[in-house]
Amino acid sequence: MNCDVTTVIPLSDHRIYVELADGRRGLFDLTPYLEHGVFRELQDPAYFNRVGVQWGAVTRPHGQDIAPETLVAQMTLADESTSST
Repeated sequence: MNCDVTTVIPLSDHRIYVELADGRRGLFDLTPYLEHGVFRELQDPAYFNRVGVQWGAVTRPHGQDIAPETLVAQMTLADESTSST
């Protein structure tokens, strides 16, 4: 199964919507990370929204990367009625 991230959209409450290359979609909550090391910077909403995808992983300018394997293990899968907007 290909768990590379193809799409990431920042949402409220420190969550992101992700789509994977294999078709899975879901929500990933970054709240548990916000008090640890480099992830503290994600508490700033403007910076939190500077999210992208590089080499199949969720990335940010200052290195707060989330590996696809972590996303798959911890995201809440979306059903067909879930919208990314």
